[in-house]
Amino acid sequence: MSMHRFYLEPGRWVSECPELDDPDSHHCADVLRLGAGDRIVIFDGRGMVAEAELLEVHRKRCVLRIGTPHQTPPLRCAITLAQAVPKGKNMDLILQKGVELGAAEIVPLLTARTIVRIDSADDGERKRERWQQIALEACKQCGRNSVPRVANPSTLEQFLARVSAADLLLLASLQPDASPIKEVLAEHSDAIGGLPDSVAVLVGPEGDFTPAEIALLKQAGARSVTLGPTILRAETAALYCLSVLGHELF
Repeated sequence: MSMHRFYLEPGRWVSECPELDDPDSHHCADVLRLGAGDRIVIFDGRGMVAEAELLEVHRKRCVLRIGTPHQTPPLRCAITLAQAVPKGKNMDLILQKGVELGAAEIVPLLTARTIVRIDSADDGERKRERWQQIALEACKQCGRNSVPRVANPSTLEQFLARVSAADLLLLASLQPDASPIKEVLAEHSDAIGGLPDSVAVLVGPEGDFTPAEIALLKQAGARSVTLGPTILRAETAALYCLSVLGHELF
């Protein structure tokens, strides 16, 4: 049976006997019923992982002794998923599965056809913090030691202003000029003599990006990629892109 996993923020690793935070201490003591002498796995969200022994177990205080840590190597390619925010709980699903499928960063997009709206900067930050926590919890569940960054909700213009460093920009598209992802990767590989080290892929909202948004993205160098012969829901499209890119690039 695998050991239970807990997040311990990087600043706490330097302590001689660090403690889990209150929610994890409660989970450890009251839900899992672990006790002193039991062993767990801790990770710092940046790739560091170690086994640890529980020295004290209380509802609001669990004290650890950390064993020898080691650094998990990063995935070969950093994939950014820029996802138009879908309605309901679908963004939660995309975040959870995006973590499992290896996304390095997830950028919630606010587009012309996005139903979800951000009322203020504070509202945007509250949503980002909640989404970041979902990503962290997904890492605990799936065994991943590096937590993807969830960016602030962005317009397309804001996203394009900060994504210029990506080696390849892909646009999940229903347009007739879209090419298979494998074909675009092969063309890029032939042009630069190897696979990209970083890829950003954009997935639109229900109803897709508007013609003006597609034109803006193509002007920025985005390559249109097809996701097959059927029209996929936004959450399915995101997972399709990450799955294919992971298969080809990791």
